[in-house]
Amino acid sequence: MVAYDELGSLVPIKRTLQVIDYQNQANKESEEPSNKRVRPLGRVTSLANLISPVKNGAVRRFGQTIQASFRGDGKSPGVPQKPCNKAAAPTPPKRRNSTLWSETLDVHQKGTFSTKEIKRQEAIFELSRGEQDLIEDLQLARKAYHDPMLKLSIMSEEELTHIFGNLDAYIPLHEDLLAQLSKATGPDGTVGQIGQIVVSWLPRLNAYKDYCSNQLAAKALLDQKKQDPRVQDFLQRCLESPFSRKLDLWSFLDIPRSRLVKYPLLLKEILRHTPSEHPDTASLEQAITVIQGVLSDINMKKGESECQYYIDKLEYLDDRQKDPRMEQCKSLLCHGELRNKSGTKLHVFLFTELLVLTRPVTRNERQCFQVYRQPIPVQDLVLEDLQDGDVRMGGSFRGAFSNADKAKNIFRVRSQDPSQAQSHTLQVNDVFHKQQWLNCLRSAISVHQPLSEPSTPSLSGTDARSKRRPSSVSAIVHMEETDENFEMYHTKLQIFSVKVFRFIVGLIFIHNTFLQ
Repeated sequence: MVAYDELGSLVPIKRTLQVIDYQNQANKESEEPSNKRVRPLGRVTSLANLISPVKNGAVRRFGQTIQASFRGDGKSPGVPQKPCNKAAAPTPPKRRNSTLWSETLDVHQKGTFSTKEIKRQEAIFELSRGEQDLIEDLQLARKAYHDPMLKLSIMSEEELTHIFGNLDAYIPLHEDLLAQLSKATGPDGTVGQIGQIVVSWLPRLNAYKDYCSNQLAAKALLDQKKQDPRVQDFLQRCLESPFSRKLDLWSFLDIPRSRLVKYPLLLKEILRHTPSEHPDTASLEQAITVIQGVLSDINMKKGESECQYYIDKLEYLDDRQKDPRMEQCKSLLCHGELRNKSGTKLHVFLFTELLVLTRPVTRNERQCFQVYRQPIPVQDLVLEDLQDGDVRMGGSFRGAFSNADKAKNIFRVRSQDPSQAQSHTLQVNDVFHKQQWLNCLRSAISVHQPLSEPSTPSLSGTDARSKRRPSSVSAIVHMEETDENFEMYHTKLQIFSVKVFRFIVGLIFIHNTFLQ
């Protein structure tokens, strides 16, 4: 049994019972006062708190072993802590060491270096320290999250492999760079040449292709598993522990990707403070070119994986909705939630070849996207930027006859193919996202519909018929816009009919009243 003190901390119920017993004993002179000492509450710092209370001693020992490994103090988990009479304050989160390279030097040694050399060494030191931090985070993700959840059967081994990937394989990769930098460090703490080291090491970062490509699916699986109370409880306890630095699990899993994009910035900073006559100058310029190529390859592989991930989640109501161009889509240019003219929420995907409008649905706890209407080929796509208030949004009986609900941040897309004749008025949340959509759509259209010089068409025969075709297309598009909002107009007609019917009934009632 436990009770809460005034600070909300857990204290033994025995202490509360002792106060009650002491008051009772004051009224009984025949009884001797109790000399039994109450064990004070010690400061709670064990990672065993991450595990829900169980009676299994092995599980408790497992949690204590985890904490002992993080402390690194060599003490046994069973050693009692020093008693604390006051309620212990929450343990502050662990912070990174932010020491600068210049702070490791004494005053006399610091005076022997120029300001430019100090800045150069600071940049190299930041690269080295970042590698050390990355190694610690990768080890922490394995030791504090992966292994406990596997041993406690919170997740299966297959699920953990899908979420964590092959993190162990990347630790030696960064340890190797750290070892080379340490070897190149002189007795005075400076690194003479670093260019050739990074030029030979950077291509090995291609090992992250598979990890970054799997991040989207890993994040989706992790979000799904968070619905499990055991997983949610474990992750919350980790988040509240000092070792997490207030970072959730996904923040640790995303650290390698964020580290990759920092390498060009770090190398450019080192190059900026390197004299032009320094032997490292040419090597650093080559290293920047190498890392940019590596990141380009990783981004391309990641884009293809993301594109295929969403293609696999498309659900077709009719086989006729399937477009063979979908197999040619290798990149997803833009996607997000929008609303159509009737107020229906749609998830729109702009692939390199197709614009697909879908409705988000759930099938067996798996999110899918049900294709809404026929996908529009980008080569037939026409974009129209609409001004605020040009279109009135529907979606409610009251708004059907009011002048309110004028749409903002809207644009229209349609197909210029007469066989499809689709038109969709779409609304985004704000001006920023509208501009993003317009830029992506214009960029995709420009690839398939390059601007050509105007030519004077002939008015005879087939050319005359082709010249008259746009008017027919416009008529078909106009009919499609009417069909798109047919339900809204039908609702208006029903409401109007009800009002007319009530008006006629009222006239008949008044007429009969006067006749009587």
